[in-house]
Amino acid sequence: MTKTDLSDIYRAYIACLNEQDWPKLGRFVHDEVIHNGRRVGLSGYREMLERDFDEIPDLYFNIQMLISDPPYLASRLGFDCTPRATFLGLHVGGKRVSFAENVIYEFRGEKIVQVWSVIDRAAIEAQL
Repeated sequence: MTKTDLSDIYRAYIACLNEQDWPKLGRFVHDEVIHNGRRVGLSGYREMLERDFDEIPDLYFNIQMLISDPPYLASRLGFDCTPRATFLGLHVGGKRVSFAENVIYEFRGEKIVQVWSVIDRAAIEAQL
């Protein structure tokens, strides 16, 4: 797979998330996906995303930086959103916050098999 192919697949994956097109998620995420060292599987991954969108109705994934080195892809995602109540253990209570997530993905073929994610919690704390 080329760097461009992997980037295109990732952009389609992000579009799938932003559209909340959950039936299509299996096109991009492996059945046995691992998230931050924990095997969650496709169903657990989907549940995590659905919960995020439930807790943050205006959630939108904005790709700020993308580096492709197959089978790995690194991305910095920007968020400007309004969590309803608590987010990452912080009482946000409907306040609009901006923050970033740095995430690295490992792909097998065209599917994500592993995700390492770090959210900039300090940026959120500074806005509260």
